[in-house]
Amino acid sequence: MVSASAYFAEMKTGGRSKGAAKKDTKEALKPVDDRKIGKRKVAAKPSKPKATKAKKDPNKPKRPPSAFFVFLEEFRKTFKKENPNVKAVSAVGKAGGEKWKSMSAAEKAPYEAKAAKKKAEYEKLMNAYNKKQESSADQGDEGSERSGSEVHDEEEESDHDDDDEDEE
Repeated sequence: MVSASAYFAEMKTGGRSKGAAKKDTKEALKPVDDRKIGKRKVAAKPSKPKATKAKKDPNKPKRPPSAFFVFLEEFRKTFKKENPNVKAVSAVGKAGGEKWKSMSAAEKAPYEAKAAKKKAEYEKLMNAYNKKQESSADQGDEGSERSGSEVHDEEEESDHDDDDEDEE
């Protein structure tokens, strides 16, 4: 018969002997080596096909620069002359931005006028471009305005009508 103390000792160690319990504690105190164990890998998610961007038309006119960018074109030239050793684009941009903020509305006016002129030219080019796109799209759609499925449905209906006439 097993004594009560031996029974409870066995229950504490999960039914293992005392020697096995000591081994477990020693292993728990050792540093874990990830290379031996291996890390869990995340389950691969089913990849969705990425939405592809519409390809840019190389014939489409470029958008016009804003008043700030018109100013920056001129500022860049003067900044390079004054600071030939500065090569960073960010430095030119920061200096130009600070100068633009410090300028009054009267000082900005000539740049805004140039930007407005460039915008008007852009709108003319875009109108011409859009007309050209519409005309080329019209040539591609020479058929009717109905979709192919509508035409197909009508063909099936006419086939059924012919069958009904044969039965009479």
